[in-house]
Amino acid sequence: MRLLLELLRGFRLRDLLDVALVAFLLYRVFLVFRGTLAVQILAGLGLLMALRAVAHEADLPGMGFILDNFWTVWVLALVVLFQPELRQALAQTGRSRLLQRLSGEGSAERSHVVGEVVRAAESLGAKRIGALIVVERTSGLRNYAELGVPVDAALSAELLGSLFLPASPLHDGAVFIQEGRVSVAGCFLPLSRNLQLARALGTRHRAALGLAEETDAVVVVVSEETGGISLAVEGRIEMGLDTASLGRRLAELLAAPGPAAVSRGGLLAGVRRLSVRGKA
Repeated sequence: MRLLLELLRGFRLRDLLDVALVAFLLYRVFLVFRGTLAVQILAGLGLLMALRAVAHEADLPGMGFILDNFWTVWVLALVVLFQPELRQALAQTGRSRLLQRLSGEGSAERSHVVGEVVRAAESLGAKRIGALIVVERTSGLRNYAELGVPVDAALSAELLGSLFLPASPLHDGAVFIQEGRVSVAGCFLPLSRNLQLARALGTRHRAALGLAEETDAVVVVVSEETGGISLAVEGRIEMGLDTASLGRRLAELLAAPGPAAVSRGGLLAGVRRLSVRGKA
């Protein structure tokens, strides 16, 4: 009891702040690694640590020497092994609403982007034509855009619809919208590493979720089988959206001035975050 009182007496506000920051950091690391192959890699690293302890206790100099030298370069090993996760975590850390407003597009341009994407998704869904539409936010997409075919054209629903027609050679890839223009088409996106969700998704939805896990881009998906509309952002996917809820979500995510400007019928329907089911 006396020891506890002494500990409490020496506890300072900065100690509470320190504990809170460490807990928050560990929580964010868990969120980044959850559902990815990084969890298995961490388990492997834990096994190596246990083997190192066993080697020293059992007086196995050869195994102890190998494992000791491995841990001398553990920082470099972690950077190599967890490069995608570290990149995602650092990118998320550098994002803020203030920076998005300072570096984003004008209000009128954002409203135009939202309106044209909603019209394109509505038209493509009615025709059961699959589509992947990527709208860039603060994370640069140059690494992914370089694999596509340059377009650099003014954004319109009609242009988006023509790019995804089955007769188009670019219909299987994704279309990128950057700075309010259609920059490239026919891009191939990384598939999701989320093992919990990827099994229930088709290729198109997995690709959308994969890009949303690595960047802050907003990805609109139109299912070729059902004509349903989905939206992937920040490592999550929202399925079963109608045009009203899609417009509202895009307006929120792109910081458009108001949802009423991007929907003819008014954006009154809420976003339904459904459990993932169905194929692309």
